[in-house]
Amino acid sequence: MIYKRRFVATGLAIAATQLLIACGTGSAGGPAGTPSARTSATVLTLGELRTLDPAKMGNNFASGGVVGNALFGTLLVDDPSSGDIRPSMGEAFTTADGGQTFELKLLDRLVFTDGSPLDAEAVKYNWDRMRDPATGSPYRSDASMVASTTVVDRTRLRVTMTQPVPNFAHSVVTTSMNWIASPAALAAGAQAFDANPIGAGPFTLKAWRRDDAMELVKNPKYWDAPKPYLDHLTLRPSVDAAQRVNTVTNNDADAAIESNWQNLKKANEAGLQTIMQPLSGGNYIAMNMRRAPFDDNRARAALAAAINPQALNESAFDGAGLLVDTLFTTMSSFHADIPASSPDRATAQRLFDELAAAGKPLSFTFTVTSATENRAQAEAIQAQLRTFRNVSITIKTVELAQLQTLQTSHDFDATVTSAAFLDPEPRLWTAFRGDSPSNMSGVDDQQLNAALLAGRTTTTDDQRRAAYDTVQQRLVDLHPMIWIARTACAAIATKTVGGLIQYGFGSLRPEELWIGAQP
Repeated sequence: MIYKRRFVATGLAIAATQLLIACGTGSAGGPAGTPSARTSATVLTLGELRTLDPAKMGNNFASGGVVGNALFGTLLVDDPSSGDIRPSMGEAFTTADGGQTFELKLLDRLVFTDGSPLDAEAVKYNWDRMRDPATGSPYRSDASMVASTTVVDRTRLRVTMTQPVPNFAHSVVTTSMNWIASPAALAAGAQAFDANPIGAGPFTLKAWRRDDAMELVKNPKYWDAPKPYLDHLTLRPSVDAAQRVNTVTNNDADAAIESNWQNLKKANEAGLQTIMQPLSGGNYIAMNMRRAPFDDNRARAALAAAINPQALNESAFDGAGLLVDTLFTTMSSFHADIPASSPDRATAQRLFDELAAAGKPLSFTFTVTSATENRAQAEAIQAQLRTFRNVSITIKTVELAQLQTLQTSHDFDATVTSAAFLDPEPRLWTAFRGDSPSNMSGVDDQQLNAALLAGRTTTTDDQRRAAYDTVQQRLVDLHPMIWIARTACAAIATKTVGGLIQYGFGSLRPEELWIGAQP
């Protein structure tokens, strides 16, 4: 059987704004009919990439999903309505022993853009490479669940896991394991690959003008003809939130990847299309427990008590954001009435004073990206903390690509990251397991680790619910993070855009895009 993802929907209607979003179901209010008319489109992204190496890119809406999907295609996707795992270039992904081993069956007509075959050997090369710490993949923790890979024949790869992981297909869909590049092109080195990335996706790279635009053209060898429908796709980085929504509203771009709740409100009011991948979890402040000051639980508890998420929402998003009141949304089968945050000024001030009396007044650097929403969040947090004694914060701004390197360097005091998910596996494991390379906070707790393992490996719903109840409570007790808001894995578009479809963590599928007449 092909293992399916449990679908976890979120309540996305925001009464205060009456924001109506088609939650990951494809184009909302787009053109009628079939793909036709214009054969080019411009899509705004949230930032510039530093590399086109798929192992080092992020497969999500914010960091590189649309680029990876364009250049490399997808092995698997998930249905945005049901959450079921579906085949793409991977014809089947099956297990007969509860997740100890899997077999990936590829389509037999896959070729890279240079004409060489995309076969089981190529998948093995890419997946083995991601497990190598020297590669520096942000998804090494996912790839490292694999103990070994064995080529059965040209189209079949046997995958042996370090331990049974029944839901491993989720890791493929939500990471860059879903993208396969030419082994020969990767072996030529980073500079050569960035100039000529060889994949089997719907588009090929025509030009990459750093910090300006990436020009993509239709891949005539793409396996799923007549897709892609566009002959030409331009991707432009746009970190300024107001500029993004205004550019689409003024028809100077056809669509934009979007992460800002306030922009979604504005887009809806302007009559644009809006779609969102519904997710539990969300964005959070990771406090680095590996070093001072947040190796002291009092410091973490003080900051968690000091920051008021509702006030932060009002300051940063004009109240448009959806708060993380509980880790799982109310529509999730794993939902429990365990508050994700409990702001308390008196408790916060008492702990700040206690730390100062011990000679450890709380002072830390908050590292965020230059994106509008991240700067707004940081400034709002800084403003809240100014109302307390014995605490100081310095804001450090970096580019999105630099922020990703913190997953391996861990050189930060506090930063914003995300643990958003449909099914909790594998994202909670990679975010909070003690030995996970993607564990930004560095939390390493025996009870939490055991509960995460149980949630990963057990097969009954009751056992999984019990495990994730423990996970939620330990996260509350240990204070490794402060939840900010649900992640807005979204896109906005004019009414002429058809095929506005996401998968995984909101990654846009460019092969589906087309431009029609105004409806």
